[in-house]
Amino acid sequence: MLREKKPKLALTGAIVLLGVCILFSAFTISSAIRYSTNDGGTKSGEQYRYDFISANEQNVIIFDKKTGEYWRKYIEPNQGPTDWEKQPSPVAQ
Repeated sequence: MLREKKPKLALTGAIVLLGVCILFSAFTISSAIRYSTNDGGTKSGEQYRYDFISANEQNVIIFDKKTGEYWRKYIEPNQGPTDWEKQPSPVAQ
């Protein structure tokens, strides 16, 4: 009678241990995801500081909402990369 229960008891113990391991892993992964989404390394005001604007196929602009400065890059069709140019702010006094 005892020999028949021993394999069932070992199987039940293994299933319980596996369940505990899965729960622990799920908790660890969920806390890591929560930590990475809450603290992305930027302050909440800094997260949406810049706008990327594609004016047309040749002009792209990065606008700094905090300072009002923007950088423009002209991309010639079928050409390689060009340099970014800092432009004066249209809202600066």
